[in-house]
Amino acid sequence: MIHQYKLGGFNIVLDVNSGSVHCVDDASYDIIRLFYEAEKAGVKEDRHNITDCILKKYGEGKVEEPITEEDIEGVFEEIDDLKKQGKLFSQDLLNDAPQLMKQRKHSVKALCLHVAHTCNLNCSYCFASQGNFHGERAVMSAETARSAIDFLIRESGDHYNLDVDFFGGEPLMNWDVVKETVRYGREQEKKHNKNIRFTLTTNGVGIDDEVIEFANREMHNVVLSLDGRKEVHDRFRRTINDRGSYDMIVPKFQKFVAKRRADDTNPDRREYYMRGTFTHLNRDFAEDIKHMAELGFDRLSMEPVVTDPKDPIALTEEDLPVLYEQYEELAGWLLARSEEGHPVTFYHYMLDLEGGPCIYKRISGCGAGTEYYAVTPWGDLYPCHQFVGEDGFKMGDIWTGIKEEEMRESFGRNNIYAHDECRDCWAKLYCSGGCAANAYHSTGSISGIYEYGCRLFRKRMECAIMIQVANAMNNSSGR
Repeated sequence: MIHQYKLGGFNIVLDVNSGSVHCVDDASYDIIRLFYEAEKAGVKEDRHNITDCILKKYGEGKVEEPITEEDIEGVFEEIDDLKKQGKLFSQDLLNDAPQLMKQRKHSVKALCLHVAHTCNLNCSYCFASQGNFHGERAVMSAETARSAIDFLIRESGDHYNLDVDFFGGEPLMNWDVVKETVRYGREQEKKHNKNIRFTLTTNGVGIDDEVIEFANREMHNVVLSLDGRKEVHDRFRRTINDRGSYDMIVPKFQKFVAKRRADDTNPDRREYYMRGTFTHLNRDFAEDIKHMAELGFDRLSMEPVVTDPKDPIALTEEDLPVLYEQYEELAGWLLARSEEGHPVTFYHYMLDLEGGPCIYKRISGCGAGTEYYAVTPWGDLYPCHQFVGEDGFKMGDIWTGIKEEEMRESFGRNNIYAHDECRDCWAKLYCSGGCAANAYHSTGSISGIYEYGCRLFRKRMECAIMIQVANAMNNSSGR
């Protein structure tokens, strides 16, 4: 399977199964397309006919630099060579992978600790129902948090690197427990030869000097919630008193990030992201990304809202062309920033074409319900933070472990080969089947497909690959 598209002035050919990316001229692009059409039709390509077609379009008198039969024969030879190398029209060699994955023993490597089911903002689009996850407000006790660390280490098997995300609601509303959990985690990781990477996700309201100092010392990553321009951010991210939070949090975020960049004592703990949400009301979200860069932030993320289609802020079918244009505009802007010496990292365009995730990760995705769990303030275990509070998805607790083995197996089986829609999708090895929670909330099944999200993801991947091609071309030309 191949995927061809034109973007940013490049003709791009992706060989899906091998992951090889080729940047080609116009004639080669069309020749590859004709080869692929023949392959899909189950017939041998007619090279004489292909030659005639290409000469009619690119031959003498048709273009400024005409192509010859000898040139076309050279393209045929290159295609044959790439096929032999497994870099073009390669076969799917992963058919046995799902069966092998079923035989894997699941061990836990990441927890999302809901240390606070309460929040000091009242964001109207919050999937967690303003932080209480459709239940009662609560905070996690230090005892429960320590038991969660014990559970993680106990169930981690051979994993050395473990991840813990402090989440809410707003985790800073239970700051003492966050600090105690980190202290306990550092103590236990030494005893058990583990490395725990802590992450803090915060809306910024509770940030002060102590939080900045502690987080920059102890947190592997911090996620800071900002939707972009003041009018966009304040539309939904409002205080309990119904005031916008932009003016309150932006100076705190700027101070936080400045201190984080300046800390030379922990170079592996400088990761951070500004994480925003765009809706039908700010389809021009590229402007929000640019605004965050103007504020001095250079590691950015902007997620599409996922909500009831009847909600006025829900993204619509009519929004898609606009959103596609925004992603393309953003890609061009990022390339320009990089060439100017002011690079910005956009989370959804991060792509490693030479390394990247292992094949199991590419097939199975985030590990929700198998390797990754959310822990409620009461110690209950759910497949991930987006399932917390959903009837039927409680899987056990941190003291007695996973009780719903069949549910764990169902999440383990939920890979790209379990979705008929994924089999013929060119982006399947990049999205790994998509988000199970989004699938459940849109279709009622974790094995369903959230098609709207798929369309946006495919556009993001086209942009991300184009950026990699542009960078490679610039490097090869010495720019």
